[in-house]
Amino acid sequence: MIDHARDLVSVREATDRLLTAAAKLDNAAVAEPSRLPGWSRGHVLAHLARNADALVNVLEGRPMYVSGTARNADIEADAPRPLDVQLTDVRESAARFQDTGAAPADWSRTVELRNGVTDAAARVPFRRWVEVELHHVDLGIGYELEDLPAEFVEREIDFLAQRFTGHPEVPPTRLTDGTRAWSTGREAGAAEVTVRGSAPDLLGWLAGRRDGAGLTVEGGSLPSLPPL
Repeated sequence: MIDHARDLVSVREATDRLLTAAAKLDNAAVAEPSRLPGWSRGHVLAHLARNADALVNVLEGRPMYVSGTARNADIEADAPRPLDVQLTDVRESAARFQDTGAAPADWSRTVELRNGVTDAAARVPFRRWVEVELHHVDLGIGYELEDLPAEFVEREIDFLAQRFTGHPEVPPTRLTDGTRAWSTGREAGAAEVTVRGSAPDLLGWLAGRRDGAGLTVEGGSLPSLPPL
């Protein structure tokens, strides 16, 4: 069972880690490229702030974003801001998300995210946790996939494996870190391919943060995953 209250605590802790690390930057560093193609660190910070507000919209029954175009325009407009403004925005938007999460609500209800995607309201805090942790890595300031909390890594691998389950372009695949195993790809009686590696390397590949060079593959080549 999803524990949204526990996940909200994890979101707050992850946000504190990110803000503490980002506070060591300066304005020039914020303008430098992040690890995401075409995005500076300022783009990443701006996205994190606007994503928090967007998830407040989701929890309060409004559209997540006015439109995809408006979402992108807001990130572009906010990306060049100086560091102190960026950090204040991330901090204050995170507080609004926490306040909304603390309000009495039916956490079993279904909510709508972007592009018609629906989910249980109780999973929204975990989705925010994903945003904060992975984008902290994307900033390229010393926080790596290996630094992510073990619980988060396992849950995100499980989440992404489920996301690709049944996808016609992904062969039936077994994933394992040597201790745990997950299945993904097209439905089949048995896996065609087995992908082995450390949990951070598996997560990096599934989340599009690593090319899979640290993984070993049996039964074929490393599957090509569709964009998230």
